Amino acid sequence: MTMKTDFGSLAEHIGVAFDDISLLRTACTHRSYLNENRGSGLEHNERLEFLGDAVLELVVTSYLFRKYPKKAEGELTAFRSALVNTVSLTKVAEHIGLNDYLLLSRGEAKDNGRARSVILANAVEAVIGALYLDGGYNAAANFISEKLLNTIDIERIIKEKSWLDPKSRFQEVAQEKAGITPSYKTLKEAGPDHDKKFTLGVFLGSEQVASGVGPSKQEAEQKAAEKALEAKGW
Repeated sequence: MTMKTDFGSLAEHIGVAFDDISLLRTACTHRSYLNENRGSGLEHNERLEFLGDAVLELVVTSYLFRKYPKKAEGELTAFRSALVNTVSLTKVAEHIGLNDYLLLSRGEAKDNGRARSVILANAVEAVIGALYLDGGYNAAANFISEKLLNTIDIERIIKEKSWLDPKSRFQEVAQEKAGITPSYKTLKEAGPDHDKKFTLGVFLGSEQVASGVGPSKQEAEQKAAEKALEAKGW
């Protein structure tokens, strides 16, 4: 992956003219990049991510509070989870082309799996933090509204519970439809310690519904659950 360093171009994608463009560069700087570039003088994005996460939660909570005046706290919390998660934030990152601007270590730059999705989602929160510091609450809120709230069919997401990761979703539906909590078993381990591949099966009772492969048992479980949802038509 070739990283772009013209953060003014990224600001154009976002639709905001930054007074301090270095904030946007910081938002795109992953800790791993600094480990390989110790003399760069840059900061990593974790403090901005911390700030942006709080701003994002406030904006989305305020939006839901006004949109659903008769909904109880528990429902509103579930609705917020449907909007603010790795999947939805990764889509925001893709929409603004954020992946091309991430400053990553060589190792992280090669990974395009779930780990990259988490990095992208965190970077979106850092961008929100940068927007808040540079232009105030309204700048951040406008970005969240335009890039997230106005692009998601929240009613469909709530109905399908698609904000849940595959493992959580399969467990919830399995308990509802079959009265069984899924279990996972390691079927196979292959490869050297630094490049393991795990194959895990997901079971309902004694029935193996599906299996999944991943570089960790957790990722293999998610893949297995995703295939199990497809196999069961859930």
